[in-house]
Amino acid sequence: MSAGSDLTGQLLVATPEIDEGIFYRCVVLLLHHGPDGAQGVVLGRALPALVDAVLPGWGSSDRGSAMLFQGGPVAVDSALAVAQVPGFGEPLPGVRGIFSGIGLVDLDSDPALVLPTVERLRVFAGYSGWAPGQLEMEIARGSWYVVARAVGDAFAPSERNLWREVLARQQGPLALVASYPADPGLN
Repeated sequence: MSAGSDLTGQLLVATPEIDEGIFYRCVVLLLHHGPDGAQGVVLGRALPALVDAVLPGWGSSDRGSAMLFQGGPVAVDSALAVAQVPGFGEPLPGVRGIFSGIGLVDLDSDPALVLPTVERLRVFAGYSGWAPGQLEMEIARGSWYVVARAVGDAFAPSERNLWREVLARQQGPLALVASYPADPGLN
């Protein structure tokens, strides 16, 4: 990764070096990366809460999951929504495109106006965030693999092992990490 590389839209995949906590074997979709830091959401980790219990109207559509998902350790008392949008560039009500095929939803908008315009929606409690230079240091230290995202990654069901799936589809030796044991001492 060169200094100044914009990783927005890429996936961060936790390396086996992260062996506990919220980022253990997780996949993070980077929603923003720049000189001011980075923000993203952990993918595929449902919480035991319904979206409609927290944000009435947003969880009652076939476009999204009824479950609330864990976005990360920052601002867990707030929510953000990521939507798969048709195309990129056409403005949609209550949705701000952030990169090809993905937009952020204004949860203060009327869900009846927004939901019919998006293909899929996922609501996250909290987000993952890094101060300026922090993510770059973590990548250099070997805490994260940076890989391209696939279309459905942001909306993967929680019962799938997204960490293993994302690694297994990589080229070369990185694909072998998908079979890394949870406890290498028991091997």
